[in-house]
Amino acid sequence: MAELITVARPYAEAVFRIAKDAGTLGQWSDVLGKLSLIAQDPLADDVVANPKYSAAQVQQLLAGLLGGNVGDEVNNFIAVVLENRRFTALPQISSLFETYKAAEEGEVEADIVSAFPLDDAQVAELKNALANHLQRKVAAQVSVNPDLIGGVKVTVGDVVIDASVAGKLSALATSLKS
Repeated sequence: MAELITVARPYAEAVFRIAKDAGTLGQWSDVLGKLSLIAQDPLADDVVANPKYSAAQVQQLLAGLLGGNVGDEVNNFIAVVLENRRFTALPQISSLFETYKAAEEGEVEADIVSAFPLDDAQVAELKNALANHLQRKVAAQVSVNPDLIGGVKVTVGDVVIDASVAGKLSALATSLKS
């Protein structure tokens, strides 16, 4: 997984710079999202890897799947990706692009894990508290993990806020052993 991200990073950075300079972050987000979905289809991977089809034919097919008239920048991007055999890296390119886009727009992604299901009001309260603490807009992915026993665990990038019972018990056990 780390290798694909390493391969995808220069492509994502280049597309991000192009999109930012042209003011087309939203359009590129849509294009990369669609290309990512196409790249995850095993049939598409088989077509791209099949030597029976030229790179130009595959490029035409991908442009057609995107809606036909995609523009020179998108066509060039597809050509470069195909020429360098990076089709399978498209999901990672899209993911990195979305990360750069969110950072540009002042938004961070928070992963909230709760011991019990949270209602919308509780999620909104957590998001507001995080937004105030981080001074950024917060988009949240919420999941449930009963192993936490109680409380929540929030991860934002490299920052982890563990306010779960399991986390507190683990910290207590560590301090007792020291």
